[in-house]
Amino acid sequence: MNIKDIKNSFPIFKKKVNGKKLVYLDSANSSQKPQTVIDSLSKFYSEDFANVGRGIYTLAANASEQYESTRKELKKFINASDQSEIIFTKNSTESLNLVANCFGTKFINEGDEIISTELEHHANYVPWHFLRKKKGAIIKFIPIDEKGNLKLHEIEKLITDRTKIISLTHMSNVTGTIVDIKKVVEIAKKRQIPVCVDGTQGAAHLDLNLKDLDCDFYAFSGHKMYGPTGVGILNIKYKWIDVFEPYIGGGGMIDNVSKDNVDYAKGAWKFEAGTMPTAEIIALNKSIEFINSIGKKNIIEHETDLTTKALKELKSIDTIELVGDPTNRGGVFSFNIKDIHSHDVSTIFDSEGIAVRGGHHCCQILHDKLNLNSSVRVSFGVYNDENDINILLKGIEKCQSIFKK
Repeated sequence: MNIKDIKNSFPIFKKKVNGKKLVYLDSANSSQKPQTVIDSLSKFYSEDFANVGRGIYTLAANASEQYESTRKELKKFINASDQSEIIFTKNSTESLNLVANCFGTKFINEGDEIISTELEHHANYVPWHFLRKKKGAIIKFIPIDEKGNLKLHEIEKLITDRTKIISLTHMSNVTGTIVDIKKVVEIAKKRQIPVCVDGTQGAAHLDLNLKDLDCDFYAFSGHKMYGPTGVGILNIKYKWIDVFEPYIGGGGMIDNVSKDNVDYAKGAWKFEAGTMPTAEIIALNKSIEFINSIGKKNIIEHETDLTTKALKELKSIDTIELVGDPTNRGGVFSFNIKDIHSHDVSTIFDSEGIAVRGGHHCCQILHDKLNLNSSVRVSFGVYNDENDINILLKGIEKCQSIFKK
């Protein structure tokens, strides 16, 4: 991998921030976009624009073909069983809300149980909380240890005859903890319990094989994997498509409508009502091409190497307090500098051109568990290099220098 050439394919890195070279360490929040993705958006609007599935003229047919081509490429990218199981949404949050709403409406009653974890992003907690409030469901949490590892051996203790679904993250957006989804699915299958996975970080930073994971639902977003905003994906086993009522109704998701009845479209299209983010979905195909051109495994190896090197440096600094230290982690970690608030750290970093996230990262339950109110998060992408780590370390030195005064 030639990181210099890769970085040059992202136009934003020509930009300076506060007079300094941009050091972007917030890919867990959203990744930057290569020129090919940006060009795809521009080309569609300037040369190819038409609505999908709503015309037989040439422009509309071509737009529909490009739209479905992304679904086809996604199937290969995540090794899904069938294209008809890939639903387009606007983000991971909507994908998870779709599952919670459709599953909850049909299968959750008062006293029924949902198993979550202490690692979850709010997007995979709040939709289930809605069911707790609306239907009187109970949410149970698989705990983590002090290092941020999920205590998977606790799952079987939590499962009862009232357990209806297990919904958990593939990879923490705070600690980088990678969850053994195959093991969770194996345990759940013994009791015929479906598993929903928030793959927002997993799809971007892990080698994904949904046939192998065998979970019922897998949600992720395009904007974290070098694609545009406004595109979410939900891979759903076909058996659930047949039994779920649509989450949103309107044009495009119907087969036939009469005064007395509505017949829904088959497969994923049953859940794609109205005009979809067509340009963004088509451009997502370019982000998949970009990742494939480098090789997902090469990207993972690169991010892991950077994470290992950065953590080694941070662990040697007395004032650094790491947020967990999981055994198996992706290219994400969080920390605090003793006696300095994460927002102050982020502001000082920004003055040096360093982009990180400070706060609770939409994971208040995790921060509460670790007795923290916030943290500074570093997350790597394919465009980062060792020099970015060196600049990060200088940023830490600047924070310490300012707050010593």
